[in-house]
Amino acid sequence: MIRDSLILAYRNIRERKLRSFLTLLGISVGIAAIIGLMAIGSGMEDAITGQLTEMSDIIVVMPGEFTQGTYIELGGFTQRDLRDIERIGGVKEAIPITWDSAEVEFRRSKRIIQVIGADTADLWEMYEGNVGLAEGRWLRENDHRGCVIGYVLANEYFDEDIHVGDRLSINGQKFVLVGIFAKGNALTSGDVDRYIFLTQDSARDVLDTDEISLIYVRIYNIEDADRIAERIEEIVDNNHKLDDFTNAMTMGSFIEQISVIFKTIKVVLVGIAAISLIVASIGIMNTMMMAVMERTHDIGIMKAIGARNRDILMLFLIEVGVVSLIGGVLGCLIGSVMALGARLVASGYVGIEIPAPITPILLLSGIAVALLVGVLSGLYPAMKAARMSPVEAVRYE
Repeated sequence: MIRDSLILAYRNIRERKLRSFLTLLGISVGIAAIIGLMAIGSGMEDAITGQLTEMSDIIVVMPGEFTQGTYIELGGFTQRDLRDIERIGGVKEAIPITWDSAEVEFRRSKRIIQVIGADTADLWEMYEGNVGLAEGRWLRENDHRGCVIGYVLANEYFDEDIHVGDRLSINGQKFVLVGIFAKGNALTSGDVDRYIFLTQDSARDVLDTDEISLIYVRIYNIEDADRIAERIEEIVDNNHKLDDFTNAMTMGSFIEQISVIFKTIKVVLVGIAAISLIVASIGIMNTMMMAVMERTHDIGIMKAIGARNRDILMLFLIEVGVVSLIGGVLGCLIGSVMALGARLVASGYVGIEIPAPITPILLLSGIAVALLVGVLSGLYPAMKAARMSPVEAVRYE
């Protein structure tokens, strides 16, 4: 009987090519959207967490706290804080960063730009592998009037492009540009694109501050990261006689936060894509109801010659199942192509390779969802066909 039902389903699909194609297309669009969005979402999460894992020996120490998702800066660190952090067991080094916004002028064009100052060797170690220089050289400790700027800042911020050897005014003080960073990737080094980098002494002078804005702490053993972060918060909070003055974030905590964010994003994206499946399910139900009405006479004849209710039910469910299966397979193919295209675009934008993992489980899930949506949508029309009275069905014209 199943073989006969498959043959009849094939004939009915072939006789109503346009209707079957439109039904199939509706399912394909929904499955393609889910497959594509899930793949690129998982790929971006893997890329970001992979980049952060490479920096898992770093703890970022900030003077402030997060309240309801917003960072509130509470001041700055002192040299005492820095020395105390360096004395903690397991700390390899503590890199103090000074930053603030400053008025920058280039050939009568003025902008407010973020200025960063730190030990030149430490800064170069942080950015050399991720970015590198497009022009010129990196800062030396005696470059008291030298600066390095980001790629976007050099090429987009001012009325004219800035080149190595040009002079800038930062808060009224003259500096010579000695280097320009290459374009950073948006995940781990995009900040270099729009910043000006000075030596530590020059930054303190031009920003008129002795406070430390941020401290990067490198540790020997990443397994000690949480313990060291807690110890940093305890010591620095005690120095300033304030609770929650210090926020020491390990890369592990960053990764956890990013994972939660991406899980939420994927749920939202799948929810949006599911709308197209809901529309497709309505289309399937409508198509099957029309099929039942058109074939009422045939159903009556089949019942008259011995077909049972479950045989009629199976016939229509197999028909909708075949259409859904083809739509699911086609949707997986389209979704895979979409994910590949989105991967290429996203990789070009953020500057790192972003995978788009199309796993067998993802593809099988897509096909299973297509079958489930199709069968559930066709269940009511199929049950209606199965319950028809053979006498009334035969008389139907």
